Amino acid sequence: MKTLAFNGKFFGAAPTGVHRVAEQLVAATDALLAEQSRQSGDCVLVVRDRVDVPLFHHIACVRESAWARKMHRIAWEQCYLPFARRDDFILNLCNLGPVLHRNSATLIHDAQVYSAPDSYSLPFRLWYRLQFFFIGKRHKLIFTVSEFSKRELVRYGIARADKIVVVHNGCDHVQQIPPDDRQLALLDLKPRRYVLALANTQKHKNVGVLLKAFASAALQDIELVLFGGATQAEFESLGHVVPPNVRFTGRISDAELVGLMINAGVLAFPSLTEGFGLPPLEAMTLGCPVVAAPCGALPEVCGDAALYADPSDPDAWRERLLTVLDNADVREALVAAGRRQAGGFTWTQAARNLFDAVNAARRAA
Repeated sequence: MKTLAFNGKFFGAAPTGVHRVAEQLVAATDALLAEQSRQSGDCVLVVRDRVDVPLFHHIACVRESAWARKMHRIAWEQCYLPFARRDDFILNLCNLGPVLHRNSATLIHDAQVYSAPDSYSLPFRLWYRLQFFFIGKRHKLIFTVSEFSKRELVRYGIARADKIVVVHNGCDHVQQIPPDDRQLALLDLKPRRYVLALANTQKHKNVGVLLKAFASAALQDIELVLFGGATQAEFESLGHVVPPNVRFTGRISDAELVGLMINAGVLAFPSLTEGFGLPPLEAMTLGCPVVAAPCGALPEVCGDAALYADPSDPDAWRERLLTVLDNADVREALVAAGRRQAGGFTWTQAARNLFDAVNAARRAA
């Protein structure tokens, strides 16, 4: 059976949600190999030189040769990787992979370059659509993170349904992160009297509906805390009005985010589409209730453990948020249901599902 080579291009890149999923899957696969007493060498992680990589015990780390050090990431992935690992089965975990290498499997998280084109620049859309066209047809196997995403990949002609395997993300990693409460002091926040949401200006993230909801007098004593890289100026440049009770954390550590989730009254997630939607499950794991939009994969992921609000109706968001903030019985029921729901999504199970499907494809290669 061919050696399994993980495409480690994402190591050393700026952290994104997709990269974090890839890191968790590699780590969970390493633990799975230890459980199965596999020998190092059956699986390798191929990375660019001079990047920090966690220590894995059963996945050998292979760094690129000196001549490839100065290659652009795209050239490294499309030209160097398929040549250097031409005899291996390559597993790509971040949407893209070398199109010239047929003995490959690629995890495509969503089809949002088709379904939410306004959220991406034209060059980004064109590049991803071109890559998806070839990857979906040439690679042996396509993974995705939800049944919703699978339907979308089929709908937009990226891959056939019989070629796509669904592997849900895990969320139990947040239990290993010690909380840091410094943001509560920095922003002068009262536990359970603020709503947490993602600071993202992409159109499909739909944060504007929350800004409109928090302009209401009924929420004037509740803070909306937006975590992530987008700033108030960026929202305002797009025509959003930012009420005075909105706080921006900027980029924060994982420990600070865990601290905010544990103390939040609600996590609000109003996206118009999501391939999976990991933050709601992370919040549920930590005992934070969730109000979400009934869109994309969110109903599949959150089930009956969240309250849902019309993504176009600020009044509906105001009403749902106040219900959770002010009704202790509703909050307790959501916390209990959320922990049960999140318990079904582990990285161990994700890695097992991924590895079993890859092994079947490797044997057939």
